[in-house]
Amino acid sequence: MSKQVSKSLPERTFQYQNSLPPLPVPSLESSLSLYLDAVRPFASEDEFKATEDIVRKFQEGVGKELHQKLLQRAKTKRNWLEEWWLDAAYLELRIPSQLNVNFGGPAPYLEHCWPPAEGTQLERASISTWHTLQYWDLIRTERLAPQKAGQSPLDMDQFRMLFCTCKVPGVNKDTIHNYFKTEREGPCPSHVVVMCRGRLFTFDALHNGQILTPPEILRYRCFVWVGGTHPRVLILPRDTGGSALGCRSRLQAREHLINIDPHNKVILETIQSSLFTVCLDDAKPFSTAENYTNMALEVMTGDPTVRWGDKSYNYIAFSDGTFGSNCDHSPYDAMVLVSMCWYVDQQLKATGGIWKGSSAVRPIARPEELIFTVDEKVRGDISRAKEQFLQSASDLQIVCYAFTDFGKAAIKQKKLHPDTFIQLAMQLAYHRLHKQPGSCYETAMTRKYYHGRTETMRSCTQEAVAWCEAMLDPTRDRKAMLLAFNKHNKLMAEAQEGRGFDRHLLGLYLIAREEGLPTPELFLDPLYPKSGGGGNFVLSSSLVGYTTVLGAVAPMVHHGYGFFYRIRDDRIVISMSAWKSCRETDAATLYNQFTRSLHEMLHLATTSQL
Repeated sequence: MSKQVSKSLPERTFQYQNSLPPLPVPSLESSLSLYLDAVRPFASEDEFKATEDIVRKFQEGVGKELHQKLLQRAKTKRNWLEEWWLDAAYLELRIPSQLNVNFGGPAPYLEHCWPPAEGTQLERASISTWHTLQYWDLIRTERLAPQKAGQSPLDMDQFRMLFCTCKVPGVNKDTIHNYFKTEREGPCPSHVVVMCRGRLFTFDALHNGQILTPPEILRYRCFVWVGGTHPRVLILPRDTGGSALGCRSRLQAREHLINIDPHNKVILETIQSSLFTVCLDDAKPFSTAENYTNMALEVMTGDPTVRWGDKSYNYIAFSDGTFGSNCDHSPYDAMVLVSMCWYVDQQLKATGGIWKGSSAVRPIARPEELIFTVDEKVRGDISRAKEQFLQSASDLQIVCYAFTDFGKAAIKQKKLHPDTFIQLAMQLAYHRLHKQPGSCYETAMTRKYYHGRTETMRSCTQEAVAWCEAMLDPTRDRKAMLLAFNKHNKLMAEAQEGRGFDRHLLGLYLIAREEGLPTPELFLDPLYPKSGGGGNFVLSSSLVGYTTVLGAVAPMVHHGYGFFYRIRDDRIVISMSAWKSCRETDAATLYNQFTRSLHEMLHLATTSQL
């Protein structure tokens, strides 16, 4: 009887954390073999022979020693990569991250219950905020079902970072402050910060232990809206400051702000510990289900006085009743936000975007305005920071369109993997436009391991390049296309199993750095960055999923592209980014080549009876 009862109990969000396997360390031989295979498309014969020699020396010499030290580290840590990755990929970066690292995206609500409409901003924001708070409560009470790949549970630790989380600047590296606790662990902050026309307000989302209703949240928003009609613009978001000041000066600006008045530190703590920020934005980035460009651009480059660049979640409510988000990438990967946004989208769709509960409003206090004490130095810092951010942001080009001629259903009908289909279409588009292969990063998820995040899947394979070259020839080679598909699928499966090589090489590099050893020649070889190593991928891509939720990112390098996409049965929605100051790249032209590639590939699959 007890076994039957235990089986019927719902799974708790974090119940599998302690039973997840540790992140494995691949063999040195396999990683170096995969590396050589990955750099081959970017090398001449002489260059490749030189790299082979470098790799062989590394494998027989210092690489072997570093690998043994990495294995020792893995014996004492369930995830040998976790701290390293957080530091090297995010916290040690000394560039402004709001534009270069953060991800953002348009909400899909306009596709069903909430088309753009004047005068709806506050009411809609209150309803969607309520659904967001329900999701927080699911995590806090551990009622959110743990995600799985087949029957295998996935690591859920990143979901702890969605709420009550903020990055705080440091001299050599930043730190992540996380205030979230489950109900069993103890009290958790429950206040929300609202940003409006350069002013900040806060209110508690709970009243007598219960989540406020949308009408009650709306009452708060109305107070904020009236209070925010007179712009103050005296806030100091970390990364609007970082854009102008550089990281060391940014920290000094923060310390100066605290030194002026100790209460300023209390305000910063209030913002950092808040569940999330709601950003009431005056912009009207008109978009449709077929063209999200304006919204995607606005969430990434919009008014910095109504964003807190270091918060794990900025929920942006535009004045035309559309919505978006901008998030610090450090504490979690996009799939966490996608999961929540998909939940909210489904709840809104089920209710028609209407609150059907009580309209009664309990007696609640007015929201508290957060007013910094500032001096002329702080005013100058803010002015310069805002100017520099907007100048940098004006260089970012984003196009975000829905390709509606076909989608997942037609691709699967040809017995082809939809994600691989899109990755190869992207490769072909780049190859045709730039007359050469482009180093490409695709995100591979490693959450089947304890605190796993991602691995790099390098999709510009020798087989993909051979197929692209065949496609540019009058004869279309069916076998070349299948070989490219098979190679991509194989590498993706290996990466998800922790058998990629990029994170392994990073670990070996960092061991050498920690030991005070000279940088191994492998990492100084010109082919290492040319093939994408060290964060130099020309195409930075990620499948956001098979839901209605899409994101956008800036390119990884100046001459590169950001490429996020979601796949539905009847459409593929893509956001592409590029830097306008690079004359070699253009996101709109690449998009046109991409759609051409999609048509050519489906035609090839149809005529070849794949």
